[in-house]
Amino acid sequence: MKPFVYLLMLGILLPAAHAQRITADYLGASKAQLNNPHDLRLSPDGSRLYVSDVGNNRVAILDPESLEMIGQFGADHQSGTHDIDFDSSGRAYVADTHNNRVTVYEFDGDKASLVDELKGSMRGPEGVLAHPNGAIYVAGAWSGNVLAYRDGSKTLELGGLSSPHDLALAANGRDIWLADAGNDRLLLLTEELQIMRELSGSPYDFDGVRYLDLTDDGTLIAADKYTHSVKFIDANEKVLLVLGSGRPERGPNLFTTPEGVEVS
Repeated sequence: MKPFVYLLMLGILLPAAHAQRITADYLGASKAQLNNPHDLRLSPDGSRLYVSDVGNNRVAILDPESLEMIGQFGADHQSGTHDIDFDSSGRAYVADTHNNRVTVYEFDGDKASLVDELKGSMRGPEGVLAHPNGAIYVAGAWSGNVLAYRDGSKTLELGGLSSPHDLALAANGRDIWLADAGNDRLLLLTEELQIMRELSGSPYDFDGVRYLDLTDDGTLIAADKYTHSVKFIDANEKVLLVLGSGRPERGPNLFTTPEGVEVS
């Protein structure tokens, strides 16, 4: 079965094949009333699709099959919601960007309860990753850094970045891909936040690369905002497929400032 790839801004849903030739077929678009949606994440059991609905200061909960909205949370206390991830216990970590924090939630069905927050050394967090090693990694877009937290306290920091956005677990389950959006590059980091590799320049031609996800075979899928495209890059760092015309357009396989991707 082909994996599904969810793409935002337009809420595109498509399958992709990762053998000798990669293909993508447009399946449909959501009709939920969203306002400037950014990244999105499936629940650990795959039954819900959580969308960072920035303009509505909330996380919208969609049915991943129909893309109908079935719930939401955070609108009463979040501001500029940009990203969400889940740890192994099912807790959700949300980049509450304009409040300069990451909010932490526990769930009873679709009801989310705010139970904690991470703050300090971050401004404008836009990406969050709950790593299998137990650390929570946060990309501070306005502070130009990536931070690691354990038990609520900062343990590591990488600075010198420009508007860093998403953090995605690499195929080996240890390393971390970072979208360093202001520098138009992807960085591969160790768990200790050491830079191991950089993807920039040709043939990637990133311009404001934003949110990321990976397929099981290590293919990176990156929403490249200002080229109005979504780029598929294999484990050997070869560009396999580019969706989008390079211009801001709307329609099947066309995009206007895409932000988020999620693989099912």
